[in-house]
Amino acid sequence: MPSLEVHYLFNSGFAVKSGHNLLIFDYYLNTAVNLEQLIDNSENVWIFCSHRHADHYNPAIGQWQDKVCSYFLSDDIRYEEGIRQIKKEKVVFMTPYETAVSGALRVATYGSTDEGVSFYVEVDDWRLFHAGDLNWWHWKGDTAENIRLAEAAFRAEMTKIAHLNLDIAFFPVDSRLEEYRAAGVEVFCQTVTVSQLIAMHTRGKVWSPPPNFPGQQRNVTVWCPDQSGDKRIFAKEKDV
Repeated sequence: MPSLEVHYLFNSGFAVKSGHNLLIFDYYLNTAVNLEQLIDNSENVWIFCSHRHADHYNPAIGQWQDKVCSYFLSDDIRYEEGIRQIKKEKVVFMTPYETAVSGALRVATYGSTDEGVSFYVEVDDWRLFHAGDLNWWHWKGDTAENIRLAEAAFRAEMTKIAHLNLDIAFFPVDSRLEEYRAAGVEVFCQTVTVSQLIAMHTRGKVWSPPPNFPGQQRNVTVWCPDQSGDKRIFAKEKDV
């Protein structure tokens, strides 16, 4: 099994290289990774966009379509700028709780607590999860009712993904949530089985997980990329 090479682009954007396969998630901005070279050196390229927000979707993804096998896009991107310029046969619009297959790739979508979808992807025996904007969005200045609804929506989604056994998970740890920034990721890592967590959507100061993270006698390794261009290579661990 090939190792997994993960390049941090920006915000929730990552390029994930596995052997001859390249997966690009939530491309928005990139200042340090030579994506064109990665694309040219890959036999199979897939692009994922979790929703239409400008920090997760950039119409520039269409420029690579001659090398892309499929675009897996949240259905709310259907009418966004640049979509009509991509060949229809290459675009797969997805709503939550759907599955799709493209070559050696299997994709399943789950819900979000904002807009769009989250992605579960299997490639080369790697099991990946990209949360998009799925998170426990506890905003301190919000109303008590909205705070209650945000928690309820998040916990409801956790029940739907509790069966997942993941090698790598990309999950938001947004600094704007202040002392609540890790509330969602802690519950996520206590709910699903995940070997390697990669923090994303940090929006400021890089997150430092506490020594006992995530608690409940779980063992999760954490990488918090800091700068665009940061890279890590991961080896497959034994299934648990």
